[in-house]
Amino acid sequence: MEKHLNAGLCVTGSFCTHDNILKELPNLLDNNIDILPILSYSVSKTDTRFGSAKDFYDKISALTNHTPITTIKDAEPIGPNNSLDILIIAPCTGNTLSKLNNAITDTPVLMAAKAHLRNNKPVVIAVSTNDALGNSFKNIAELMNKKNIFFVPFGQDNPNKKPNSLISNLELLLPTIECSLKGKQYQPLLTIY
Repeated sequence: MEKHLNAGLCVTGSFCTHDNILKELPNLLDNNIDILPILSYSVSKTDTRFGSAKDFYDKISALTNHTPITTIKDAEPIGPNNSLDILIIAPCTGNTLSKLNNAITDTPVLMAAKAHLRNNKPVVIAVSTNDALGNSFKNIAELMNKKNIFFVPFGQDNPNKKPNSLISNLELLLPTIECSLKGKQYQPLLTIY
């Protein structure tokens, strides 16, 4: 990335993909992108079989050199301060997709998205949900047609055991960011795992 970017990285509760996000962060940081982490309530408070909330908080803090935003109150100033060039939601669960599509603002991630979109700047979504080709499909389709919303290419991660599941290819996060800054969706949007 030629120009320095300030990016918000919103992390929601697709806990099985959190390690993949942490692995991709150095690539973003090495490309002149400063990352401000923004965690959903479930990410900042829930211990799972994939790790503890504190462990993830500590890891993302150390990697980004920023204290994560974990409250709606702390996410709201993103809009009036116009502090970010881009907002990334990775992973983005079906729950977050639904709320974003329906203008519900009840988590720090959704407040960050609402606040950022008011500045007419891009939001990049990396889908990770088991019902993407089920109940969440309409939300993906509707969000694709909304201004300043862009998707990291996605595909079925396990079509035999989870036929409705989609996950974004995080190796394509950086090129998706670059395209979104030009107002374009990275193509092809569908990828094969």
